[in-house]
Amino acid sequence: MNTRAANRYAKALLDLALEQKQEDAVFKDMQDIYTSISESGDLQVMLNNPIITNAAKKGALENIFTTLSGLSKKLIDLLAENKRLAILQAVATQYNLLYNTSKGIVKATVTTAVAIDEAMRKQVLDKATTLADGKKIDLENKIDKTILGGFILRVGDIQIDTSIANKLKKLKRDLKETVYI
Repeated sequence: MNTRAANRYAKALLDLALEQKQEDAVFKDMQDIYTSISESGDLQVMLNNPIITNAAKKGALENIFTTLSGLSKKLIDLLAENKRLAILQAVATQYNLLYNTSKGIVKATVTTAVAIDEAMRKQVLDKATTLADGKKIDLENKIDKTILGGFILRVGDIQIDTSIANKLKKLKRDLKETVYI
């Protein structure tokens, strides 16, 4: 995936969206595009298939994403014209990152074995806000049953891992070191 090109398209799109005061609408579009492509293997295959023409890919995208803002539609037109529709998901990812940065929002991910309730969400948000020096937090809860319990909180480059799976790994390591001494 060409992230340099995706980043350039995303920066240009954000600049234009800010200029036209449409950054929020484009952000929603980019979230929808990213989610749709992520969740559809068929859509990923279609966008990356060199045999399918750009016109056909563009037509399919127009049929799928009927409620896009004008700027998001222009992005798809431009990517089709430049034979770059395969990087659409990467452009959406980069746009969302740039948008969050421009708004002072930090992405945080909490991974748990089960979905968190509102009380736990508030506690995690408080901790994430502290780790992000008081910035606004966009919190995502990922479910991973393999961690068994506890949580893994990632805010930017900082990670706190209190998962039972991690504690078991540490215990196993400690036991191996004790046995070999």
